[in-house]
Formats: sequence, structure tokens, C-alpha cells
Amino acid sequence: MKIAADTSFLCAIYRNQDNSERALTFLSTLTGPIQVTRLLLWEFRQSTRFQAFRFRKDRNHGFPYSEAERMIAKLRQHLDEGVLKLVDQELTAVLGIAERLSKTRTHTDGHRSFDILHTAAALELEADAFLSFDGNQNAVAASEGMSTPLALHPPER
Repeated sequence: MKIAADTSFLCAIYRNQDNSERALTFLSTLTGPIQVTRLLLWEFRQSTRFQAFRFRKDRNHGFPYSEAERMIAKLRQHLDEGVLKLVDQELTAVLGIAERLSKTRTHTDGHRSFDILHTAAALELEADAFLSFDGNQNAVAASEGMSTPLALHPPER
């Protein structure tokens, strides 16, 4: 089974959040790696760095730089251990799928750019399952035939 994920899943793995227990429990059941793309890894690293920036400006928001670095180091460890498997993709193919998803779904359902891109990347990888805590993104993944095991209310296909 090929499994892909989005940034919300990675954040729940590497930082204690409301969804962390569900993410870690699911992760513990896997027998193979989660496929990750360079786009996903970049967005995760960028988001942790941005949270460190927010914290530096206002300690009521974000989290310290040391926390961002710890999260990135744990991600690196999971890549080294094979928990996550980096899979290269042809950007043109991913963008073609993303354009189709955007054209058919964004005007009716409202989807953010990176949500469409991560879903398109999972489709290009021919993933069977998509790990996300974003209901809107899970709906797109389910409509495209992927299972969404972390969806709180499994979308109809």
C-alpha cells in the first residue's frame, strides 16, 4: 500500500497538538514507509521556521527556534530510518493534476493552493491512502479514490 501525507500530519507527528495522539497511533500501525515529496518536506520546514519567526516577534504566537530545529531533526531522523521515504516527482505532471483538481473543485468547494498540490502529488505517486487532518483536503483525496484514514468524518466517494 502506498501512503502519502500532508503537512498537518507531519506537524502532528513532530509537535504535540490536538491530533498528535491519532497521528502517532496510526504511525505505529504502519508496516511500510510514508511517501513524502520534496514539496511536502519544504512546506513542513518552512512552516516550522515561520512559527519560530512569529515567536521571535511575539511570544504569544508560534514556538521557539529550538523547537523548530528539534522538529526538523526528528523529520531527518525518520527519513534516515525509512519511516518516511523521499520520492522524486516530475513537477509538470503534479501541476497538470493540480490544475485539473483546481478547475473542477476549487470554485465549488474552496481549496488552498498547497492542499491541491499535496493531493495532486499523492495522486501522481498513485497513493492508496492520504494522511491529513484537513477535512476539505480529505474530501478531495477521497473523491479521487484515496482512502483518508485520519478523516474525522470520512467523506463520501
